[in-house]
Amino acid sequence: MSAEEKIEKLKEMYKSCDLCPRFCRVDRAAGELGYCELPAKIIMDCALAHHGEEPPLSGTRGAGTIFLASCNLGCIYCQNYQISQTTSGQILTVDQMTEVMLDLQKRGCHNVEPVTPTPQTPLIMEALVLARARGLKVPFVYNCGGYENPEVIKLLDGMVEIYLPDFKYGLEDVAIEFSAAPGYPEFAMDSLKEMVRQVGDELETEKGVAKRGMIVRHLVLPGKIENSKEVFKLIKKGISVNLTISLMSQYSPTPQVRRHPLLSRRITKEEYRQVLDYALQMGFKNLFVQEVNEHKITPDFNQENPFG
Repeated sequence: MSAEEKIEKLKEMYKSCDLCPRFCRVDRAAGELGYCELPAKIIMDCALAHHGEEPPLSGTRGAGTIFLASCNLGCIYCQNYQISQTTSGQILTVDQMTEVMLDLQKRGCHNVEPVTPTPQTPLIMEALVLARARGLKVPFVYNCGGYENPEVIKLLDGMVEIYLPDFKYGLEDVAIEFSAAPGYPEFAMDSLKEMVRQVGDELETEKGVAKRGMIVRHLVLPGKIENSKEVFKLIKKGISVNLTISLMSQYSPTPQVRRHPLLSRRITKEEYRQVLDYALQMGFKNLFVQEVNEHKITPDFNQENPFG
């Protein structure tokens, strides 16, 4: 199937939307709105050279990050809620999004990285195909929340160089409690397996900059160490310990969860240490880790155990 045929198949999904595991089946092409409340249009918040991503993505000139409106998860603690939990933003045509991608390349960014493209995948991918035809050379990074329809991921084969999925939940009850996302572990695993089939289980770099492969992100949540451990169990059993994992520590309470019994605080050094030590014991060696400061966010990445 050609890229153009894949795009047409993706666009057909708007008519009975099953772009994500919520399977809303609404006709977004006719203006009906599902869980994400997005029409069949591209809605962007902003695009910029982002220097806070993992080192192989940010490099020296930044990742070409495109922040898209809304999300198919709606996590109650979302660290990016100002963008992900609203549908406001710039409405762009496919041609305009193509120019955004090309402009990021002109600005020297190492890649083009739409954030949570899942609900907007058809038109984002159409813009990518057009951008490639117009000279886009840098890798395309598919930065998603992990709650993906594996059939959609299959249609991206040959168009995505780097996958950057979250694997938020190893335990379904936590996924339901925090994101109302039934079946999250199963959908995440099936999607990750398909991503690995397409780009492999190792991250390919050139002069320290990612060119192909995948990085799986996991955010450690306060009081949910067993959830984190289950993520590593699932990946080891079902995929590979060769995967590059970004173990994230920067959880910070948002206004929505200031009074939540667990989520109202940041994680502790001991919680992060427990998860990191468990991952190392399981045989994971390709880890990006972070320092933990219980009083402020510390987004700097390190590839060594910061607790030595």
